[in-house]
Formats: sequence, C-alpha cells, structure tokens
Amino acid sequence: MSEQPGGEPTIEMVVQAHQALKAQKPLVQCLTNNVTVNLVANALLAAGATPAMVDNPEEAGRFAAQADAVLINLGTPQGDQVKAMHKAASGAHQAGTPWVLDPIGAGSMKWRHGLALELLEHRPTVVRGNASEIMGLAGHDGAGRGVDSAMSPQSAINAARELMGLACTVSASGPMDVLIGPLLNRHRNGQAVVEVGGGSEWQPRVSGTGCALGAIVAAYCAVVRDPLCAAVAAHVHVAVAAELAEQHAQGPGSFAMAWLDALDQVDDALLRQRGLVAVRWLDA
Repeated sequence: MSEQPGGEPTIEMVVQAHQALKAQKPLVQCLTNNVTVNLVANALLAAGATPAMVDNPEEAGRFAAQADAVLINLGTPQGDQVKAMHKAASGAHQAGTPWVLDPIGAGSMKWRHGLALELLEHRPTVVRGNASEIMGLAGHDGAGRGVDSAMSPQSAINAARELMGLACTVSASGPMDVLIGPLLNRHRNGQAVVEVGGGSEWQPRVSGTGCALGAIVAAYCAVVRDPLCAAVAAHVHVAVAAELAEQHAQGPGSFAMAWLDALDQVDDALLRQRGLVAVRWLDA
C-alpha cells in the first residue's frame, strides 16, 4: 500500500494513486450484482486491478482476509450470497482489509435497507451510492425509485455526514460526484466535501457503470491509505475515462466498449489535463 499521507485531494494526488494502482495491481474480491458482474470484472482489469468474484459463504470470509480490498454490492442479494456478504464484511473488518459498501436500493426497499444497515456494523472503508441511496441509508427520504436516484448528489451531503460515524468516507455519484471524508493538514482538522466533475451522460445509460465504480474505489483503497484520497482518485479515473469514451461512442453499447478501453488508456497526462477536483471545508 502507498505510504502517501492524508491531506487535501489534488490532481497530483490522483496521479500518484493511479501510478500505485498500475504498479501494485491489487486483488479485489467482489460480491456484486449478477446483472453486471462481467462488466465489473473487466472494468477492474482495464483500470489496472485484479478481480476475484468470490461470493459463496464457504470461501468469502477467509478470502476477504487475504484480498487487498473487498466490494460488497447489493444489486441482487439473495440466498447464499447474502450469507457470504456478512462473512466477507466481518472477515475484512477483522483483518483490516479495506472494503466498500454499495447500498443499491437502500431506503426504497425495506429488506435490502435492513441488510445494508447490518453490513454497516462492520465499518466499511467507503460507502458509495447514488444520492437517494445515501439519503435512504441515513434514514432520510431519498425519493428513490428502486435503484434509480431522484436526488442530486449535493442534496445528500447532510446524510453522508451522518454516515461518517460508520464509514471513513461516503460518496454520492451523479452529474457531479460528491464525496465526504475527514481532511487533515498542518493547520486544521475536520471534514471536507470534494466535488469531482467530468464524466459522460452515457454512464447512467449503461447498466453496471456505478457497480464498476464501486469496485474501482475498492481497488484504490488497497493502494492509498487515506480513504477520501483513494475514493477521489477512483472517481476521477472513471470520469476521465467516460469523457474519452464519449468521443467515440455512437450509443450505449459502443460507449460501454469504449469506456473499458478508456479505463486502460487513462494516464498521468490525461488525469492532469481533464481531472476536475474541488475541495471545501465543512462547518462543524
């Protein structure tokens, strides 16, 4: 794992994190949506990580202790996979393995919401969802419809702050991604909101781009100690790749293929040229 210290996220920090990801190729265990599992695995490979889709209860807990990071995605939770999620979250927490919770449908679907709350007890490193999911998970009315968001990421800031007692960093993705986490520097300690711009309007038209983002957040958490910096780096990487893909796409299908290529093509120069990061302190 990179020894990069915490601090204000910058594009240079994103570049360093990306270099670490490419160098270390972290192993990311994914317990994820069976609709999007193939895209998630390929997105991790394209970004520079190594996927392991280990989601059965006989292996999930032990594997979480061996993996470099873990993603738990509630897209299609059922049966043995739910048992495996509990074991993987517990195994990751006990071993100190960074893990990401993607609470798909939390708030709008009662049983799934309860499952997300149970998994939160194992203290995820990052909670990543859309605005309605973040608000619903915190007990607010997120006005979600199934897995879709009816709210802007900025509207989820207060809910995200409430979840900070259970996770190191919380992110709400959308047209402008919003991330909340602790920020430390020589003069001041507190919480910050980080806005990551860019991306493409095609992303929500392709099933699995959000799931893949959660997996890539997990990969960056494996190589960067500061969870906020890791999550910001993942969001920037994904957004820049989406912008590149949009230049070649004719529709959702061609965008999905171009996006996988672009995740691999993103380099230091493109991150510096296209990455959009804005940071502000939050009042206590």
